[in-house]
Amino acid sequence: MVGVVPSSQDRPLTAAELVKQLTEQQAAERDAALLSVQLAHAQRLGNMGWVRWDARTGEIIWSDHVYVIFGRDRASGPVALAELAAYVEPGDEQALDRLLATLEQGGAAGHAEFRIRRGDEVRNVRMVLEPLQAPDGPTGVHGVIQDITGRRRAERMMSESRRQLLVEREKAAEDRTVMLTLREAILPAHSGYLDLTRTRVAVRYVPAEKTASLGGDWFEAAALPDGRVLLAIGDVSGHGLPAIAHMAQLRHALVGLTMTGQPADRLLGWLNELVMHRLDDTTATCVLGHLDPVSRTFTWGQAGHLAPILVRDGRAHQLIAPRGVLLGATCDQPYHLAVTQLQEGDVLLLFTDGLVERRTRDLDAGLELAVGAARELPPFDLDAGLDRLLEAIGGPNPEDDACLLAIGMLA
Repeated sequence: MVGVVPSSQDRPLTAAELVKQLTEQQAAERDAALLSVQLAHAQRLGNMGWVRWDARTGEIIWSDHVYVIFGRDRASGPVALAELAAYVEPGDEQALDRLLATLEQGGAAGHAEFRIRRGDEVRNVRMVLEPLQAPDGPTGVHGVIQDITGRRRAERMMSESRRQLLVEREKAAEDRTVMLTLREAILPAHSGYLDLTRTRVAVRYVPAEKTASLGGDWFEAAALPDGRVLLAIGDVSGHGLPAIAHMAQLRHALVGLTMTGQPADRLLGWLNELVMHRLDDTTATCVLGHLDPVSRTFTWGQAGHLAPILVRDGRAHQLIAPRGVLLGATCDQPYHLAVTQLQEGDVLLLFTDGLVERRTRDLDAGLELAVGAARELPPFDLDAGLDRLLEAIGGPNPEDDACLLAIGMLA
C-alpha cells in the first residue's frame, strides 16, 4: 500500500514554522507602523496631507493632517468635495471652481491656490487633484492639500524687504546727489590743472564709494595779490552734511583770513580758535602754506595732518612736519613753520588721509604705496599723473573721501 504524505496545508505547523510565521507577521506589522509614523512625520514637515473622494461608493478619506489644515475635528469626519467651497475665503471661490471644472471637463490633473478660514485666522492652501480612472471612466478624485501660509508670508516679507531696500537705495542715491551737489557748490570738484607763474597745480577730489562716508575733505589753491600762491588741504572730522557744513565754514574763513597776508602759523592759530569756539564737537586737520614761485620757497605749517610728499629726480619722500596740534584740540599749543626749498622739476603732493587709509591695511603700508606711486608724478602732466597714482594705490576709498593737491615746479 502506498502511503500518502500530508501537504503543509494539511499537517500542523511545526514549532519552528510557527515561530517563523509569527516573526514575519510581527516584522510586517512593525514595518507598517514605522511607515505610518514616517508618513505622519512627512505630512507634518511638509504641512500637507492626502485626500480621496470615491464617486461610486461615496467614501471620503482624509489623512490626519488635512484635518489640521482645515481646523476640523477628526471626529466630525471629512468634507465632501462639493462642500469645500464653504471654507474658501470670499473672492477666492473661482480658483476652486476652475479646478473642479478642469477635472470634470478634461479628466486631467489640476491645481489651485486659495485662502481658507481656520478659526480666527486665514490660511493659504494649495490643492493638487487628479481623477481616479477606471476602464469605464472616472470613479472619483484623489490628491494632495498643502498649507503654504508660511511660504507666502515669507514671500511677502521678502517682497516688502526688497521694496524697503529699493526705497533706501533710492534715498541714499538722492542723499549722495544732494551732498555731492552741495560739496561742489562749496568746493568745485574739478580735475585738471591751474597754470600759475612758473608753477602748475593739479587738484583732485575723490568721493567715497559709500554715501554715508562722504566727509569734510577740502583744498585751496589760489594766487595772492603779492604774487605768492596759497596752498592748503584739510579734513574735518565726521561724515555727511554736518561735516560738509563745517568744512565750508573752515574753508571760507581761511579764504578771508588769507587776505591779511599773515604767515601760515598765524592763520592756523586763527582757524584753531574758530574750530574751538564756533564749530562744536568738531576737530580738523590741515596743511597750509605759501609758495613763492620766484624763489621756489614753500613756507608751511600743519595741524595734525599728514606731511606732504616731495618728488625730486625720480625719488620721493615725506617732508618732516613742523609741530602743530589738531584744530579744535587745544588753544595752548602754538603752530610752527617749516621752509622747504623746491627746485625746477620738483613735484609737491598734498593729500588727505582718505588717500592712504584703508580698513584692510596699516596706515604705514598706505603711505609707502603713496610715496612709491608719487615717484611717477611728472611736473608737466600732473592731471594724468594723479589718475595713475590713484590707480596704483587701489582706487577710491570706499570708506572715506580724499583730496589731492599736486604742485609742479616749471622752468
